[in-house]
Amino acid sequence: MKQTWRWFGPTDQVTIDDMLQAGVAGVVTGLYNLAPGIIWSRESIAARKAEIAVMNDGTPSGLKWDVVESLPVSETIKTNSGDFAAHIAAYKASLRNLAAEGIRVVCYNFMPLLDWTRTDIAKRMPHGGTAMSFDLADFAMFDMHVLQRIDAAADYTQAISSAATTRFEQTNKAAIDALTTTIVAGLPGAAEHLTLDELHMALATYDDIGPDALRQNLTAFLQAVIPTAEDCGIQMCCHPDDPPWPVLGLPRVVSTQADIAFLLGAVDSHASGLTFCSGSLGARADNDLCAIINQFADRIHFAHLRNVRRADDTVPTSFFEDEHLAGSTDMIAVLRTLLQAHPNPDALPMRPDHGQDILTDLGQNSAPGYPLCGRMKGLAELRGAMMALKAGS
Repeated sequence: MKQTWRWFGPTDQVTIDDMLQAGVAGVVTGLYNLAPGIIWSRESIAARKAEIAVMNDGTPSGLKWDVVESLPVSETIKTNSGDFAAHIAAYKASLRNLAAEGIRVVCYNFMPLLDWTRTDIAKRMPHGGTAMSFDLADFAMFDMHVLQRIDAAADYTQAISSAATTRFEQTNKAAIDALTTTIVAGLPGAAEHLTLDELHMALATYDDIGPDALRQNLTAFLQAVIPTAEDCGIQMCCHPDDPPWPVLGLPRVVSTQADIAFLLGAVDSHASGLTFCSGSLGARADNDLCAIINQFADRIHFAHLRNVRRADDTVPTSFFEDEHLAGSTDMIAVLRTLLQAHPNPDALPMRPDHGQDILTDLGQNSAPGYPLCGRMKGLAELRGAMMALKAGS
């Protein structure tokens, strides 16, 4: 697989030089300063390409922009409301401009409102480093007692609801404020951070949108943009829900193998594919990751490789971001299946997704989940595993 690295642009603490020294062969990035619904101009795309093409001293890097992550889908499109047609037109224009600049893989997601959700971005690990985590009782505490969403308790078991109430009674304001910030503002590369009042108003836009309606809106989006992607030679690849279950009463429709079958069947085109994320899908014990790869291998256009350690096999559950070869997922089996089942594994872009903060990462305040050393360690482990699997095949 082609080893790539997510970069948040010139403001990222990780530099192009760092990426080269980590051994990557391509870059995954986006235009994070632009809000969803805005056209990505050729000039802006070319400028980002130029930033990738040089090292700090001006020497050519040899790196290229291989994958867009993400070309965001606006809430207007997800809810199929307002100026839907204009947002679709802007999305298609951005696809055409990306293709004109030679970029052919575009990742996106269809998660309402919140991108990925965690309750702690710096949970201490036994080795002294930190990792991102999702604690279901903490999340329920926020939902029930901080956000005070109507009927929130109905979405949790009695045990979790009781634990959430007890924690709220025992948790000080500073800790609650930190939890709130992590949940509503912990979006990687995002330009928008929601207040609680804004989150309430945003949630209300989904009052009449359940899973079936969201699937209809996803289908409408794909029917509108995939013909353009086909014409441009672009491979669209939808990222699974993270975590892969409903949150805050919002529907989630890319969480399971059946969901992926619907996604890829909605518009049966090679241009409509999947970002295979072992961490997102692996947070559910009932997801068989190797079976998902085998069923959809020819539609996997991008791979995120990371591992989570689930608290148990219930859905939903608590989890934390484990080391890439540890955790609840058999990463060696995942790698073996990708290498065997994918029609062109050597060309498949992959990146080490997330990483624990270790060594000089600690205290650097890097984008949550995206430290230098933790990801470099993960990439090195994944690289070694892939080389061993290929040598033994």
